[in-house]
Amino acid sequence: KNISLGLAEEPPSILWGLDPLFSAFVRLYVRDILQMAESTQVPGIYFYNLHPVYKVDVLGTVVYKRERDDFFCYGVDDGTAVINCLCWKSDELKTEDPPGMERSTLADSSRGAPGGFNLLKELKELRRTQQEHHRLEIGELVRVRGKVKTSRHQREITASIYYKVNDPVMSEQISWMMELPQLYREFYDKRLQLEPDAVGYRHANINSLHRAKNMIKDFLEKKSVSRFRPHDVQDVLLPLISAQPHSPSAGPSAGPSAGQQLRQLLKEALQVLQDDGFVYRRVKSQDEVFLVTTRDKDLLMAVQDVIREDSKREKYAEKGCHVLHILSAVRQRFSLNVSRAALELVLSSLECSSDIISPSDQHYIAV
Repeated sequence: KNISLGLAEEPPSILWGLDPLFSAFVRLYVRDILQMAESTQVPGIYFYNLHPVYKVDVLGTVVYKRERDDFFCYGVDDGTAVINCLCWKSDELKTEDPPGMERSTLADSSRGAPGGFNLLKELKELRRTQQEHHRLEIGELVRVRGKVKTSRHQREITASIYYKVNDPVMSEQISWMMELPQLYREFYDKRLQLEPDAVGYRHANINSLHRAKNMIKDFLEKKSVSRFRPHDVQDVLLPLISAQPHSPSAGPSAGPSAGQQLRQLLKEALQVLQDDGFVYRRVKSQDEVFLVTTRDKDLLMAVQDVIREDSKREKYAEKGCHVLHILSAVRQRFSLNVSRAALELVLSSLECSSDIISPSDQHYIAV
């Protein structure tokens, strides 16, 4: 399933180059490559957590192959999903004879070679080795770097570089598996933060959303609010509406009213706070009640109970409960609307108060 972003949700294309990931071959799980949203501004550009991406780097096992005159198609499985990789053949792979020399020239060179060295035979052997390196079989490990493309409603990679990886002791795969989670934590899962003040009206609106989020957050923290409805915090954003820039091309009556702008800004700011896990809604209904995650005693108790009870089971006694297990259990026993971001804030709060400990990365045990 390919997700689509609205134009208002995308960072402006003029700012994409400020993100270092934009010009890099981004190492992503295949699952995330398949699910990235395609830009509505520029086809062929995709977004992972609002980071613009168009070149990727994957390592996986070949699970199917097709060969045509000009290219190979390999299905690459990295353990999360399978993606089709279109790998163009080099000119050397399309011909049998070594390039740049006629057969007669090679034959003459071979006759005069000292010690019985056969130049034609050696060049053919070199060609065969080169072709074997690019002709992969099912079950072999391959690394592919190239551009992401959507063809016939299917996401695929058009390779600029691909090669078979010889990994008899799985050192390459282990290194890859250890590096990717770190890249996600340090770069990919951090939302893109850009300074839009200098690039005009639309970019100032993005800055307003960032400020609105912080204003609501500061208000909730200063007042020690644990639950609220949107209208309780709406007036906090009034200074932003009066300071909104006006499009020079708009007439006096153009655009939404101040009240509409306020409601839209509030809605978007609350959504960002939910994405960050700072607030959540235990029950989604017409009566919009938001709960401040780390101040919701029921949620804190529910998470602590899951860890306390499941830590006693033999399966989790040694390492503790993994964060994904805790998330699944909390959703089953407490609320389906608890996000991972919200859970991680709760876990951090419980760990700071010494109610739980983390014996290893992403595992927790009750004290």
